[in-house]
Amino acid sequence: MFSTAELGQKLSKKDYKAIEPILREELLQLQRALLQQDRTAVIIVFAGVDGGGKGETVQVLNAWMDARWLINRAYREHSDEERERPEYWRYWRDLPPRGRIGLFLSSWYSRPVLDRVYGATSVAELDERLDRIVSFENALAEDGALILKFWMHLSKAKQKARFKALESDRLLSWQVTEKDWDHWRRYESFMEAAERTIMRTNTGKAAWNIIEGADPNFRSIAVGKIIRDGIRKSLEHSATTTASDKSLPRSIDDADQAATDQATSPQDHVGDALPSTTLLSKLNMSLTLAKEDYKAKLRKHQGKLNLLHREAMAKGTSTIVVFEGPDAAGKGGAIRRLIAAIDPHNYQVLPFSAPTDEERARHYLWRFWRHLSRAGDVTVFDRSWYGRVLVERVEGFATEPEWRRAYAEINDFEEQLIEHGIVLAKFWVHISKDEQLKRFKEREATPHKSWKLTEEDWRNRERWDDYESAAHDLVQYTSTRGSPWVLVEGNSKYFARIKVVQTVCDYLEKALAKA
Repeated sequence: MFSTAELGQKLSKKDYKAIEPILREELLQLQRALLQQDRTAVIIVFAGVDGGGKGETVQVLNAWMDARWLINRAYREHSDEERERPEYWRYWRDLPPRGRIGLFLSSWYSRPVLDRVYGATSVAELDERLDRIVSFENALAEDGALILKFWMHLSKAKQKARFKALESDRLLSWQVTEKDWDHWRRYESFMEAAERTIMRTNTGKAAWNIIEGADPNFRSIAVGKIIRDGIRKSLEHSATTTASDKSLPRSIDDADQAATDQATSPQDHVGDALPSTTLLSKLNMSLTLAKEDYKAKLRKHQGKLNLLHREAMAKGTSTIVVFEGPDAAGKGGAIRRLIAAIDPHNYQVLPFSAPTDEERARHYLWRFWRHLSRAGDVTVFDRSWYGRVLVERVEGFATEPEWRRAYAEINDFEEQLIEHGIVLAKFWVHISKDEQLKRFKEREATPHKSWKLTEEDWRNRERWDDYESAAHDLVQYTSTRGSPWVLVEGNSKYFARIKVVQTVCDYLEKALAKA
């Protein structure tokens, strides 16, 4: 989940100086519009690893905006006064009123994560506390609050380097404590607890944004842009709702309207100056495999897979394999090599496209639940439930709240599969844009393959960047410890097929060793 925030993204000093004054002015305009409209409270939560820049980012926001209309809250251990009341009393007490922005450090997320890291609570107890957080945030959002949550991330190595740099500075060394180093030594436990926390609380009404915290220029602009876009969208929605509500006055103060219009105008909008690095853009697409090596490895791994599958059948261990990726990436070829090692009686390959009328009448996960196989069988999904956060997101078939909350819904669905003992393998088979064009042209020129190429394939290609961005978010929010994504470098079909078959063997071998 956090690998997407370890890409080494940076923003040069020159680019930062070009963006910062424009973004700062936009935020000030939006802050004024919020005050004048007086309909929406903005709640901004900062969490993340020590040294990830949470406090520094809050300081930047206070410098950029009018601090008189910001509410800053950071929480320590409960005071006697707070202990005499229910836990959430202090959070309800500190919530910003409509028109104001609240910045929360060490909020309602801090104690649940820490208690889990130090073994004071079980996973089940953590989940109960996270369910309470979701209920709390849903109540605020349904009342009209805008909730923006940021997880400021550093890799373990960069966190250590950050601590060492601070300790070497006589004026800043006080910022690093023994508790910080103790947390660093428990880094893996923190990541496990944090992943579960984000997975279960990443909702359409209160979505998480994972920010790479190593470069202060990058993290400041990234956070500022997300806040700007969130407030602008909230103001526009609120203005639309007000105008369409017949029970409310149809006119509003001209100055208020002008402030809102100016704040939400796109004319001074900061462009996408941040680096557009994605996990997929970092893949080594030159990986390949010679034909003779491919044949030898394929025989070896298909033979192994056959033996493992028969053992899984005997133990009643089912397997689900999910394939996603761009058109012509080679998913079909990989699937054929996979199922060639399995008895046809014991697998099914399910291709999914647009939902039918029957499927549209139900929750989008219904059509996948109904196809889960009996114990021991293998089910291959050629496209899957991830359509909600891919094609439905990009093409506008799902609203933003719908696809944003789908990440948590999907994680919960997959968690239930794994808890039942199902082996789940998820593959994103990727190719470069140039390689896709090459394969499209080959399909056009090959009579028995030309049927595979449709106008929709060409149209989807025009939105390559949108789909890659959606895929980046998909991996970021649904690649969990229990159900990680396997990114397959697919420019070489031989390499991709071997990686898929070998990975399924590894997954089965590990699961059967536990059974």
